[in-house]
Amino acid sequence: MNLFDEKVLNSTGKGLHSMGIETIQVNVGLRCNQCCTHCHVGASPKRTEAMDWGTMAKVVAIARKIACRQVDITGGAPELNPNLPRFITDLRQSDIGVQVRTNFTVLLEPGYEGFPEFFRDHQVQIVGSLPCYLEQNVDAQRGVGTYRKTIEAIKRLNALGYGRESQLPLNLVYNPLGPQLPPEQQSLEADYRRELRERFGIKFTHLLTLTNLPIGRFIRRLEKINQAQQYWGLLEKNFNPATLPGLMCRRQLSIRWDGTLYDCDFNLALDLPVNHGSSSKLDDFDLAALAERRIVTERHCFGCTAGCGSSCGGSLVK
Repeated sequence: MNLFDEKVLNSTGKGLHSMGIETIQVNVGLRCNQCCTHCHVGASPKRTEAMDWGTMAKVVAIARKIACRQVDITGGAPELNPNLPRFITDLRQSDIGVQVRTNFTVLLEPGYEGFPEFFRDHQVQIVGSLPCYLEQNVDAQRGVGTYRKTIEAIKRLNALGYGRESQLPLNLVYNPLGPQLPPEQQSLEADYRRELRERFGIKFTHLLTLTNLPIGRFIRRLEKINQAQQYWGLLEKNFNPATLPGLMCRRQLSIRWDGTLYDCDFNLALDLPVNHGSSSKLDDFDLAALAERRIVTERHCFGCTAGCGSSCGGSLVK
């Protein structure tokens, strides 16, 4: 039993278990047009991992069978997988909700400019990264010129109705630039609304605050500046048991491009597949076992339970 499991046991009297599968998160590959300093999966233009159509078809069949609420598509830049349009079309034809996690800038790349209209026509929900409303901070984390391109892409999405119409949600994602917890989500959202409206006339649905987990490029960066142990201590010190009921791993299952099953995208990045009483292979998908599985945890899980908590849907408690 690791330290995180001990914290959970002391707080709840039992281990951390799934409470069902409402969302299937699918990582369709690690190729990306950016190479961000905080990326936990190490995505970049040089990566070649990609989900093939055969695996996507299996995901569609399972999503239909279990009647999941939503398929949440991530990467890399999901748009760079050539099978993405067919994947989304099949899911939407089955009336399954689809959410795509975009970096925004890919929507301006040659050959990919048609995705905004495609997303709109299929009523795809969009979640996109904008770690600050200030250009200098965004470019420091995501690369020079990223801020300008991101704003251009968001304005284009706004023009199509995203962030303005209820059936076209546009959620922005904030994550800290350094080794600290995110500020309170509601107040930061108000700041984003004011600044983006006044500067660019931009509207969005919600702001989601995410904690940087100490894995991937982010932890390597902290190790270089001798702040890794300090950050680990910050997360552990701020463990909040009130976040446990809302953890994304409790109602979600993540699938890697090769069909391996994980409790979350962070476990995917660390290659910690499900392994407590259920198979980790898509071909052996067992809803009964997966819906009640014990979650695989390690020290990095303190990142999701620190302070107000963190998940793919933002903070977990006020």
